[in-house]
Amino acid sequence: MKILYLITGLGGGGAEKVVCDLADNMVKIGHKVKIAYLTGSVVVRPENSSIELIYLNLSNVSSFYSAFKNYRKILSIFKPDVVHAHMVHANIFARLSRVFVNVPRLICTAHSRNEGGKLRMLAYRFTHNLSNITTNVSNDASQNFIKLKAVPVSGISTVYNGINLNKFNVININNQSIRDEFDISDGAILFLAVGRFHEAKDYPNLIAAFSTLCKKYNDKNTPILLIAGDGDIGLIEDTKKLILENDLSSRVILLGRRNDISEIINSSDFFVLSSKYEGLPTVLIEAMACKKFIISTDCGGSSEILGDTGILVPTENSEALANAMSEALTYSKEEIRLNGLKARKRVEELFSLEGSVEKWLSLYEN
Repeated sequence: MKILYLITGLGGGGAEKVVCDLADNMVKIGHKVKIAYLTGSVVVRPENSSIELIYLNLSNVSSFYSAFKNYRKILSIFKPDVVHAHMVHANIFARLSRVFVNVPRLICTAHSRNEGGKLRMLAYRFTHNLSNITTNVSNDASQNFIKLKAVPVSGISTVYNGINLNKFNVININNQSIRDEFDISDGAILFLAVGRFHEAKDYPNLIAAFSTLCKKYNDKNTPILLIAGDGDIGLIEDTKKLILENDLSSRVILLGRRNDISEIINSSDFFVLSSKYEGLPTVLIEAMACKKFIISTDCGGSSEILGDTGILVPTENSEALANAMSEALTYSKEEIRLNGLKARKRVEELFSLEGSVEKWLSLYEN
Protein backbone atom coordinates (compact mmCIF):
# COMPACT_ATOMS: atom_id res chain seq x y z
CA MET A 1 0.00 0.00 0.00
CA LYS A 2 1.13 3.56 -0.73
CA ILE A 3 0.44 6.02 2.09
CA LEU A 4 0.94 9.77 1.98
CA TYR A 5 0.93 11.50 5.36
CA LEU A 6 0.04 15.18 5.11
CA ILE A 7 0.67 17.35 8.16
CA THR A 8 0.64 21.06 8.91
CA GLY A 9 4.30 21.06 9.98
CA LEU A 10 7.08 18.94 11.43
CA GLY A 11 7.85 20.99 14.53
CA GLY A 12 8.37 19.50 17.95
CA GLY A 13 4.78 18.70 18.97
CA GLY A 14 3.09 15.43 19.84
CA ALA A 15 1.17 15.14 16.55
CA GLU A 16 4.37 15.40 14.57
CA LYS A 17 5.98 12.61 16.59
CA VAL A 18 2.90 10.45 16.11
CA VAL A 19 3.03 10.86 12.33
CA CYS A 20 6.75 10.07 12.15
CA ASP A 21 6.31 6.97 14.31
CA LEU A 22 3.40 5.82 12.13
CA ALA A 23 5.46 6.37 8.99
CA ASP A 24 8.40 4.40 10.38
CA ASN A 25 6.22 1.46 11.34
CA MET A 26 4.24 1.39 8.11
CA VAL A 27 7.53 1.16 6.19
CA LYS A 28 8.76 -1.53 8.57
CA ILE A 29 5.81 -3.77 7.72
CA GLY A 30 6.19 -3.30 3.98
CA HIS A 31 4.20 -0.23 2.92
CA LYS A 32 5.52 2.71 0.86
CA VAL A 33 5.31 6.03 2.68
CA LYS A 34 6.00 9.72 2.09
CA ILE A 35 5.33 12.71 4.36
CA ALA A 36 4.27 16.09 2.99
CA TYR A 37 4.17 19.14 5.26
CA LEU A 38 2.67 22.54 4.64
CA THR A 39 4.94 24.95 6.45
CA GLY A 40 7.81 25.48 8.91
CA SER A 41 11.18 23.86 9.43
CA VAL A 42 11.75 20.19 10.16
CA VAL A 43 12.38 19.51 13.84
CA VAL A 44 10.94 16.00 14.08
CA ARG A 45 11.66 13.44 11.37
CA PRO A 46 11.22 9.67 10.92
CA GLU A 47 14.08 7.40 11.95
CA ASN A 48 13.96 5.72 8.55
CA SER A 49 15.93 8.01 6.25
CA SER A 50 14.29 6.48 3.16
CA ILE A 51 11.00 8.23 3.99
CA GLU A 52 10.87 11.32 1.80
CA LEU A 53 9.84 14.61 3.44
CA ILE A 54 8.23 17.00 0.95
CA TYR A 55 7.76 20.71 1.64
CA LEU A 56 4.60 22.18 0.09
CA ASN A 57 5.37 25.80 1.07
CA LEU A 58 1.97 27.01 2.22
CA SER A 59 3.04 30.16 4.07
CA ASN A 60 -0.25 32.09 3.76
CA VAL A 61 -3.59 32.09 1.93
CA SER A 62 -2.07 33.63 -1.21
CA SER A 63 0.32 30.68 -1.56
CA PHE A 64 -2.48 28.11 -1.53
CA TYR A 65 -2.42 27.57 -5.30
CA SER A 66 1.35 27.02 -5.50
CA ALA A 67 1.15 24.63 -2.54
CA PHE A 68 -1.73 22.84 -4.24
CA LYS A 69 0.35 22.42 -7.41
CA ASN A 70 3.15 20.86 -5.35
CA TYR A 71 0.62 18.57 -3.68
CA ARG A 72 -0.98 17.62 -7.02
CA LYS A 73 2.47 16.71 -8.38
CA ILE A 74 3.08 14.36 -5.45
CA LEU A 75 -0.28 12.68 -6.02
CA SER A 76 0.43 12.33 -9.73
CA ILE A 77 3.87 10.76 -9.26
CA PHE A 78 3.42 8.76 -6.03
CA LYS A 79 -0.23 7.73 -6.64
CA PRO A 80 -1.04 7.00 -2.96
CA ASP A 81 -3.82 4.59 -2.03
CA VAL A 82 -4.48 6.66 1.09
CA VAL A 83 -3.84 10.25 2.09
CA HIS A 84 -3.90 10.62 5.87
CA ALA A 85 -3.97 14.28 6.92
CA HIS A 86 -3.19 15.50 10.44
CA MET A 87 -4.01 18.81 12.19
CA VAL A 88 -6.45 21.50 11.15
CA HIS A 89 -4.59 23.27 8.33
CA ALA A 90 -3.57 20.03 6.63
CA ASN A 91 -7.06 18.60 7.06
CA ILE A 92 -8.78 21.58 5.42
CA PHE A 93 -6.10 21.81 2.71
CA ALA A 94 -6.51 18.13 1.83
CA ARG A 95 -10.29 18.42 1.71
CA LEU A 96 -10.38 21.53 -0.47
CA SER A 97 -7.74 20.08 -2.78
CA ARG A 98 -9.89 16.99 -3.29
CA VAL A 99 -12.39 19.11 -5.20
CA PHE A 100 -9.79 19.44 -7.96
CA VAL A 101 -7.72 16.26 -7.75
CA ASN A 102 -8.55 12.61 -7.26
CA VAL A 103 -7.63 10.95 -3.95
CA PRO A 104 -8.79 7.32 -3.57
CA ARG A 105 -9.18 7.57 0.20
CA LEU A 106 -8.78 10.58 2.49
CA ILE A 107 -8.62 10.33 6.27
CA CYS A 108 -8.49 13.51 8.36
CA THR A 109 -7.28 13.41 11.97
CA ALA A 110 -7.68 16.25 14.43
CA HIS A 111 -5.35 16.27 17.44
CA SER A 112 -7.20 18.44 19.95
CA ARG A 113 -10.61 19.15 21.40
CA ASN A 114 -9.98 22.75 20.39
CA GLU A 115 -8.39 23.27 16.96
CA GLY A 116 -9.25 26.96 16.78
CA GLY A 117 -12.23 29.32 16.77
CA LYS A 118 -15.59 29.37 15.00
CA LEU A 119 -14.13 29.88 11.52
CA ARG A 120 -12.08 26.68 11.75
CA MET A 121 -15.06 24.74 13.07
CA LEU A 122 -17.15 26.08 10.17
CA ALA A 123 -14.40 25.02 7.78
CA TYR A 124 -14.50 21.52 9.24
CA ARG A 125 -18.30 21.41 8.98
CA PHE A 126 -18.58 22.61 5.38
CA THR A 127 -15.78 20.37 4.11
CA HIS A 128 -16.77 17.30 6.11
CA ASN A 129 -18.10 15.30 3.16
CA LEU A 130 -14.83 15.73 1.27
CA SER A 131 -13.08 13.21 3.55
CA ASN A 132 -13.89 9.52 3.83
CA ILE A 133 -13.21 9.39 7.55
CA THR A 134 -12.71 12.04 10.24
CA THR A 135 -11.09 11.05 13.52
CA ASN A 136 -9.86 12.64 16.72
CA VAL A 137 -7.45 11.36 19.31
CA SER A 138 -9.74 10.98 22.34
CA ASN A 139 -13.41 10.43 23.05
CA ASP A 140 -13.52 13.79 24.82
CA ALA A 141 -12.10 15.56 21.77
CA SER A 142 -14.46 13.75 19.40
CA GLN A 143 -17.49 14.66 21.51
CA ASN A 144 -16.37 18.27 21.67
CA PHE A 145 -16.15 18.40 17.85
CA ILE A 146 -19.76 17.20 17.75
CA LYS A 147 -20.73 19.79 20.36
CA LEU A 148 -19.08 22.54 18.31
CA LYS A 149 -20.91 21.23 15.21
CA ALA A 150 -17.64 20.72 13.36
CA VAL A 151 -18.89 17.22 12.46
CA PRO A 152 -22.28 15.45 12.39
CA VAL A 153 -23.24 13.37 15.41
CA SER A 154 -22.10 10.13 13.77
CA GLY A 155 -19.41 11.74 11.64
CA ILE A 156 -16.31 11.23 13.75
CA SER A 157 -14.54 8.33 15.43
CA THR A 158 -11.77 8.08 18.01
CA VAL A 159 -8.40 6.51 17.37
CA TYR A 160 -5.93 6.78 20.23
CA ASN A 161 -2.35 7.75 19.50
CA GLY A 162 0.17 5.05 20.25
CA ILE A 163 3.77 5.37 21.36
CA ASN A 164 6.83 3.25 20.78
CA LEU A 165 7.13 1.63 24.18
CA ASN A 166 10.75 0.70 23.52
CA LYS A 167 11.64 4.42 23.55
CA PHE A 168 9.99 4.96 26.93
CA ASN A 169 11.14 2.29 29.25
CA VAL A 170 12.72 2.32 32.70
CA ILE A 171 15.32 -0.30 31.72
CA ASN A 172 18.82 0.90 30.82
CA ILE A 173 18.02 4.56 31.47
CA ASN A 174 20.50 6.75 33.34
CA ASN A 175 18.22 8.15 36.03
CA GLN A 176 20.89 10.61 37.14
CA SER A 177 21.22 12.42 33.81
CA ILE A 178 19.35 15.63 34.58
CA ARG A 179 20.51 15.78 38.22
CA ASP A 180 24.13 15.58 37.13
CA GLU A 181 23.65 18.14 34.36
CA PHE A 182 22.21 20.79 36.68
CA ASP A 183 23.95 19.72 39.88
CA ILE A 184 20.69 18.81 41.61
CA SER A 185 21.09 16.91 44.88
CA ASP A 186 19.85 13.34 45.11
CA GLY A 187 17.50 14.36 47.91
CA ALA A 188 15.64 16.99 45.88
CA ILE A 189 12.20 15.96 44.64
CA LEU A 190 11.79 16.65 40.92
CA PHE A 191 8.52 17.59 39.27
CA LEU A 192 8.69 17.58 35.46
CA ALA A 193 6.50 19.26 32.85
CA VAL A 194 7.07 18.74 29.12
CA GLY A 195 5.46 20.70 26.32
CA ARG A 196 5.92 23.63 23.99
CA PHE A 197 5.22 27.12 25.32
CA HIS A 198 1.70 27.68 24.04
CA GLU A 199 -1.38 29.24 25.56
CA ALA A 200 -2.99 25.78 25.82
CA LYS A 201 -0.27 24.51 28.20
CA ASP A 202 -1.15 27.15 30.82
CA TYR A 203 2.30 27.41 32.38
CA PRO A 204 1.20 30.43 34.50
CA ASN A 205 -1.16 28.00 36.25
CA LEU A 206 1.75 25.63 36.89
CA ILE A 207 4.05 28.37 38.22
CA ALA A 208 1.32 29.63 40.55
CA ALA A 209 0.66 26.10 41.82
CA PHE A 210 4.34 25.36 42.30
CA SER A 211 4.83 28.63 44.18
CA THR A 212 2.04 27.62 46.57
CA LEU A 213 3.59 24.18 46.97
CA CYS A 214 7.06 25.54 47.77
CA LYS A 215 5.73 27.70 50.59
CA LYS A 216 4.81 24.52 52.45
CA TYR A 217 8.40 23.25 52.56
CA ASN A 218 11.62 24.53 54.03
CA ASP A 219 14.76 25.16 52.00
CA LYS A 220 16.11 21.69 52.64
CA ASN A 221 13.35 19.67 51.02
CA THR A 222 11.56 22.12 48.75
CA PRO A 223 10.83 20.40 45.40
CA ILE A 224 12.30 21.50 42.08
CA LEU A 225 10.30 22.02 38.91
CA LEU A 226 11.74 21.26 35.47
CA ILE A 227 10.01 22.48 32.31
CA ALA A 228 11.18 21.05 28.98
CA GLY A 229 10.08 22.66 25.74
CA ASP A 230 10.49 25.60 23.41
CA GLY A 231 7.82 27.59 21.59
CA ASP A 232 6.42 31.11 21.76
CA ILE A 233 9.25 33.46 22.77
CA GLY A 234 6.81 35.89 24.37
CA LEU A 235 5.32 33.17 26.55
CA ILE A 236 8.79 31.97 27.55
CA GLU A 237 9.72 35.50 28.64
CA ASP A 238 6.41 35.84 30.52
CA THR A 239 7.15 32.58 32.33
CA LYS A 240 10.61 33.80 33.29
CA LYS A 241 9.03 36.94 34.77
CA LEU A 242 6.60 34.85 36.78
CA ILE A 243 9.47 32.76 38.10
CA LEU A 244 11.28 35.90 39.27
CA GLU A 245 8.14 37.47 40.75
CA ASN A 246 7.47 34.33 42.77
CA ASP A 247 11.10 34.07 43.92
CA LEU A 248 11.50 30.68 42.27
CA SER A 249 14.75 31.22 40.35
CA SER A 250 16.52 28.51 42.33
CA ARG A 251 13.54 26.15 42.16
CA VAL A 252 12.38 26.24 38.51
CA ILE A 253 14.66 25.22 35.65
CA LEU A 254 13.66 25.87 32.04
CA LEU A 255 15.36 23.16 30.03
CA GLY A 256 14.43 24.39 26.56
CA ARG A 257 13.95 21.91 23.76
CA ARG A 258 15.35 18.47 24.58
CA ASN A 259 15.99 15.34 22.56
CA ASP A 260 16.36 13.11 25.63
CA ILE A 261 12.80 13.21 26.96
CA SER A 262 12.77 9.59 28.12
CA GLU A 263 15.92 10.16 30.18
CA ILE A 264 14.50 13.34 31.70
CA ILE A 265 11.22 11.61 32.57
CA ASN A 266 13.10 8.80 34.25
CA SER A 267 15.24 11.30 36.17
CA SER A 268 12.15 12.95 37.64
CA ASP A 269 10.01 11.83 40.55
CA PHE A 270 6.62 13.15 39.41
CA PHE A 271 5.16 14.31 36.11
CA VAL A 272 2.77 17.26 35.98
CA LEU A 273 0.53 18.60 33.20
CA SER A 274 -1.20 21.96 33.67
CA SER A 275 -2.96 22.41 30.31
CA LYS A 276 -6.24 24.22 29.67
CA TYR A 277 -7.10 21.92 26.79
CA GLU A 278 -5.59 19.01 24.88
CA GLY A 279 -6.67 16.28 22.50
CA LEU A 280 -4.75 13.32 23.83
CA PRO A 281 -1.62 14.56 25.63
CA THR A 282 0.87 11.98 24.39
CA VAL A 283 3.44 13.12 26.93
CA LEU A 284 1.27 11.63 29.70
CA ILE A 285 1.38 8.28 27.92
CA GLU A 286 5.16 8.55 27.69
CA ALA A 287 5.47 9.36 31.40
CA MET A 288 3.17 6.49 32.36
CA ALA A 289 5.23 4.15 30.17
CA CYS A 290 8.17 5.16 32.39
CA LYS A 291 6.03 4.25 35.44
CA LYS A 292 5.84 7.84 36.69
CA PHE A 293 3.17 9.20 39.01
CA ILE A 294 1.07 11.78 37.13
CA ILE A 295 -0.63 14.95 38.35
CA SER A 296 -2.74 16.34 35.51
CA THR A 297 -5.51 18.79 34.79
CA ASP A 298 -8.70 17.35 33.31
CA CYS A 299 -7.93 19.07 30.03
CA GLY A 300 -9.37 16.68 27.46
CA GLY A 301 -8.16 13.12 26.93
CA SER A 302 -6.10 13.10 30.12
CA SER A 303 -8.77 11.25 32.10
CA GLU A 304 -8.91 8.58 29.37
CA ILE A 305 -5.16 8.14 29.64
CA LEU A 306 -4.87 8.10 33.43
CA GLY A 307 -7.80 5.83 34.24
CA ASP A 308 -7.49 5.12 37.97
CA THR A 309 -3.82 6.10 38.20
CA GLY A 310 -2.31 9.43 39.23
CA ILE A 311 -4.32 12.49 40.29
CA LEU A 312 -6.69 14.48 38.08
CA VAL A 313 -7.65 18.09 38.94
CA PRO A 314 -9.78 20.81 37.29
CA THR A 315 -8.24 23.07 34.68
CA GLU A 316 -7.16 26.66 35.47
CA ASN A 317 -7.21 26.03 39.22
CA SER A 318 -3.74 26.55 40.66
CA GLU A 319 -4.85 25.82 44.22
CA ALA A 320 -6.24 22.42 43.24
CA LEU A 321 -3.08 21.68 41.27
CA ALA A 322 -0.88 22.68 44.23
CA ASN A 323 -2.92 20.49 46.59
CA ALA A 324 -2.58 17.53 44.22
CA MET A 325 1.19 17.96 44.00
CA SER A 326 1.33 18.19 47.78
CA GLU A 327 -0.81 15.07 48.12
CA ALA A 328 1.49 13.15 45.80
CA LEU A 329 4.39 13.90 48.12
CA THR A 330 2.58 12.14 50.98
CA TYR A 331 2.44 8.78 49.23
CA SER A 332 4.82 6.03 50.25
CA LYS A 333 7.44 4.60 47.91
CA GLU A 334 5.39 1.41 47.68
CA GLU A 335 2.24 3.32 46.70
CA ILE A 336 4.20 5.18 44.03
CA ARG A 337 5.69 1.92 42.77
CA LEU A 338 2.32 0.17 42.50
CA ASN A 339 0.81 3.18 40.75
CA GLY A 340 3.68 3.05 38.25
CA LEU A 341 3.15 -0.62 37.51
CA LYS A 342 -0.56 -0.04 36.91
CA ALA A 343 0.21 2.96 34.70
CA ARG A 344 2.65 0.99 32.55
CA LYS A 345 0.17 -1.87 32.13
CA ARG A 346 -2.57 0.56 31.07
CA VAL A 347 -0.32 2.10 28.42
CA GLU A 348 0.65 -1.33 27.09
CA GLU A 349 -3.02 -2.28 26.77
CA LEU A 350 -4.42 0.94 25.27
CA PHE A 351 -1.68 3.12 23.81
CA SER A 352 0.96 0.95 22.15
CA LEU A 353 2.17 1.95 18.71
CA GLU A 354 1.55 -1.58 17.43
CA GLY A 355 -2.11 -1.34 18.42
CA SER A 356 -2.42 2.07 16.80
CA VAL A 357 -0.86 0.83 13.55
CA GLU A 358 -3.29 -2.10 13.40
CA LYS A 359 -6.25 0.25 13.88
CA TRP A 360 -5.07 2.63 11.16
CA LEU A 361 -4.42 -0.20 8.71
CA SER A 362 -7.97 -1.46 9.17
CA LEU A 363 -9.27 2.03 8.36
CA TYR A 364 -6.94 2.40 5.37
CA GLU A 365 -8.02 -0.92 3.90
CA ASN A 366 -11.78 -0.91 4.54
